[in-house]
Amino acid sequence: MTSVTLSQFRNNQSDYIAAAQREPVEITSRGATRRAVLVSPDLFDRAMAALEDQEDIRAAAEARKDPGPTVSHKELNVELGL
Repeated sequence: MTSVTLSQFRNNQSDYIAAAQREPVEITSRGATRRAVLVSPDLFDRAMAALEDQEDIRAAAEARKDPGPTVSHKELNVELGL
């Protein structure tokens, strides 16, 4: 990961935006404090999708813990008028 200071980023924004298309660019301030990480839109979209997938997995696992009342196949067919 490329790491630049905030002042370096301000002076060369287009270069660092281009670099972020290849790898994340960490923007620091006051020596070492991480202020932001610049990433490509593709990496951002993939990261968000992965987070959403993890949330779905977590919700499914929670739902399996307490399935609630069950209905037989026959009862479901009757309820649906099949």
